[in-house]
Amino acid sequence: MVGDAVVVVLRSAPGRGLAARLAILLTAIAMLPLAGCTNMFFHPTPTHVLTPDQVGLAWRDVWFESADSVRLHGWFLPAEGEAKGTVLFMHGNAQNISTHLASVAWLPGRGYNVFLFDYRGYGSSDGVPDLDGLHRDSEAAIAETFRLEGVDANRVALFGQSLGGSLAIEALARSPEKPRVRALIVEGAFAGYRRVAREVLARSWLTWPLQTPLSLAIADDYEPGTAIATIAPIPVLIIQGEDDSIIDPAHAHDLYAAAGHPKALWLVPNAPHIAALRTPAMRDRFVSYLNACAFADAERGSACEQASALSSAAP
Repeated sequence: MVGDAVVVVLRSAPGRGLAARLAILLTAIAMLPLAGCTNMFFHPTPTHVLTPDQVGLAWRDVWFESADSVRLHGWFLPAEGEAKGTVLFMHGNAQNISTHLASVAWLPGRGYNVFLFDYRGYGSSDGVPDLDGLHRDSEAAIAETFRLEGVDANRVALFGQSLGGSLAIEALARSPEKPRVRALIVEGAFAGYRRVAREVLARSWLTWPLQTPLSLAIADDYEPGTAIATIAPIPVLIIQGEDDSIIDPAHAHDLYAAAGHPKALWLVPNAPHIAALRTPAMRDRFVSYLNACAFADAERGSACEQASALSSAAP
C-alpha cells in the first residue's frame, strides 16, 4: 500500500546519507498524490497460475462489461448436483482469480454455484485498476450474476474477502439488484479506505509521521462503514480472524455495529487474514449459515435472526 511504496523508494538508495534519503522521501510524498494514492491498494497480475479443471472443478469462462464498457472476465463454477444457490465471490487486492480460487473451490462440492471475476487490470480483464472502476466492476458483476445460465435469481449471495469485502458492501448498497440478493458475507474487510491507509502508514517509524497527510490523498467517495448501514434487511455476516495482521479486527467490530439486522459477527481464533474458512469445521458452519439464512425457504428475517443468535462468536 502507500507506506510500502514510500519504503521501497527509500530502499532504492542504499548507502546514501540521511539528507539524500530525506530528499527522496519528500520527493516520494510529493509524487504520490499526483499518481493517485488510492491506486496503491491494487496489486494485480495478468497471468493465471491455474484453471479450475486443474483442481477437479467444472467451469466456464464468463465475459461481461462494466458500465463504462471495460471488458471483464470471470469463471462460473457449477455446483455438483442440484444447486442450492449461487455465491458471487469478490477477491482481495492482489494477483487475480486463479490465486484466490482456493477460497471458494470447496463450495461447488457442497452444492453451490460460484461466480468469481477479476476487476479491471486483473487477470484477463481489460483496463487499469482504480477505485471508481473497481466499484463499477463490482456492480456489473452483481448484475451479471442474475443473467448467468444456471443461476436461480431467488438464491444469490455475495461473499467478499479483504478489499473484495469492502467493495461488496459498497457495490451492493448502490446496486439496483440489491433487493434480490439474499445475503452479504465479508471476511477481513475494512470499514474505511483512509482509515486503513493510516493504519498501514503507522506500522513503520519511517512513515508514521505521514499517516494523516498521506491518507488524505486517498479518495473518500466510498466508506464501507457507512454503506453497510443501508444493506438491511438483507442479512449480513461478518467474519474476522483474530490473528489478522493485515486488517485490524476493530474494523469487523465497527462494521458489525453499523450494520442493521439481521446480522452476525464471527470472530475466529488463531486465524490470520482471510484464512478463517480453511478448516472443515468453519466451512461446515459457513454452509449452515447459507442454508439457514441466505437460502432458507422460510421468511429470511426470522431465520437469520435465529442464525445470528446462534453464531455470534466462533467456537
